[in-house]
Amino acid sequence: MRTVALVVTAVLALAQPAHAYLHFTTTRAGQSITLKWQRTPVRWFVKDRGARGVSASDFQAAMARAFAAWEAVPTASIAFQFVGFTGAEPFDDDGASVLGFQDHPGLDRVLGATGFLIDTVTGEILESDIFFNAAMPWSTAPAGDPAAFDLESVAVHEVGHLLGLGHSALGETEPRPDGGRRVLASGSVMFPISFGRGVTHDRELQPDDLAGVSDLYPDGNFRRQTGVARGRVTRNGAGVLGAHVTAFNPETGRLVAGFTLNRDGDFHIAGLAPGPHVIRVEPLDDADPESFFSQRDPIDMSFQPTFHPRLFVAPAGGEGDRVTVAVTPK
Repeated sequence: MRTVALVVTAVLALAQPAHAYLHFTTTRAGQSITLKWQRTPVRWFVKDRGARGVSASDFQAAMARAFAAWEAVPTASIAFQFVGFTGAEPFDDDGASVLGFQDHPGLDRVLGATGFLIDTVTGEILESDIFFNAAMPWSTAPAGDPAAFDLESVAVHEVGHLLGLGHSALGETEPRPDGGRRVLASGSVMFPISFGRGVTHDRELQPDDLAGVSDLYPDGNFRRQTGVARGRVTRNGAGVLGAHVTAFNPETGRLVAGFTLNRDGDFHIAGLAPGPHVIRVEPLDDADPESFFSQRDPIDMSFQPTFHPRLFVAPAGGEGDRVTVAVTPK
């Protein structure tokens, strides 16, 4: 059986749900199955028409750089292959992963979207298409263009989705006069809200992105060289669903995060460098919760940010002591 799932990246926090710690999943017979490519290299095509100011060749070159950023992660094992230009459109159900521009002026906050064709029995990604909204101004200038969105930066984010990564909540925003949110800072390319025009910040992957893709496509040494934090977030003894949990390494400054993903408040953060970490729990209040969870999920955001009182020590190649963080209501 196959089904299609859609992920949207937006300028002002308009996005579709992600259902796992940095990873997309499907459910079969009550079991969660992680979505990922099982055959590599991942082959991709480019639509043979560009957009205003960006030729098809310029587009292909920007996509190649975005794929190369993920392929170069030393602790992950994933490969890509550009196959050629095509007249096919993104989201055609044709078995080919097609990337290209489409004009969607009605989607005035959406920069792009990534869609999947998956095998719901195995979780294998069979096809993944990406469209970029041609109604928006785009640039491939090496230093960016203050009047346009940086195509490579948005492409790195969307390729993360193509790999099976969901959104990260490592970011700080503030309200905009038009009702959206302005990004002040982010600790992950997979943060769901774009920095805006002219900013090239998201061309470079950050520790949270590296941990996410390495956990999904580990190389031979990743599991042996990194540790896992597991634990539970509670309020009045009950589990908290949808809490954002961060692990900060004070020695390296690396920040990796995850979520509590069930009603018991359980969390799992993989890819931690061996050594001490500060564990912090906070409500998911810096972006639209629908960027991370389904509307059906009763996400709890009415509690105080809380630190675990002791340092968590991540061991190499295993899990440290289980952590329980009790939060208090706002």
